[in-house]
Order: sequence, then structure tokens, then C-alpha cells
Amino acid sequence: QVQLVESGGGLVQPGGSLRLSCAASGSIFSINAMGWYRQAPGKQRELVAAITSGGSTNYADSVKGRFTISRDNAKNTVYLQMNSLKPEDTAVYYCNANIRLRGLSYGMDYWGKGTLVTVSS
Repeated sequence: QVQLVESGGGLVQPGGSLRLSCAASGSIFSINAMGWYRQAPGKQRELVAAITSGGSTNYADSVKGRFTISRDNAKNTVYLQMNSLKPEDTAVYYCNANIRLRGLSYGMDYWGKGTLVTVSS
């Protein structure tokens, strides 16, 4: 019923930039919070950044000042601009969204399949 499709991952050198996108599609009535998580090899999945429907944001301490999350509500899309990338940012990045489907009175969490970001020289 709902799909989250990420794009924009890849290989980048330390200090470089990437922009991730995640578009939601399906029988969507509204989208509440959207966010980006990441999971590095051998580590637990962690929150990177999140944004509410009103535009309030929060970030993991490790990415503050380097990453910026934004969203386009008309396109049901969330973005993650990543600057000054470091090798420790290497991970699979997952999109998450709390979505209320048409005909329902509550939202549910949905996940994308992930996109790999590799920061290496």
C-alpha cells in the first residue's frame, strides 16, 4: 500500500557531499514525521535526523552542523543533504516515515529498503 524509495547513495571521498532522497507513494492521507536512520556493519541502526510535518528537526550529535534534513510535503519526499562526510558516516541509510493511510485514523511506521553510502579515499 505504501512504498518508500530512497536514492542518492554512493561512493564519495572524505570531505565530500551527497544528497539522499526518499519518496513515499501509495494510498497516503497524510505523513507525520519523516526521518533518516543508518546502520553501519556490526552496529545497531541509529537515528540520523528527523523532521516533523511542521518542519521541526532534530539531529544526532555526530552529524549536527554537517547534515541537513528537509522535506517537500507536496511531493511526499524527504531529503538528507550530507556535507563534510567522514569515513565513519559509511552505512546503509534508511528512510522512515509515519504515514496515515486513507480510511485510517492513525499513522503507522514505514521503512525504505536502504541506500548504501560509502565514504572512502
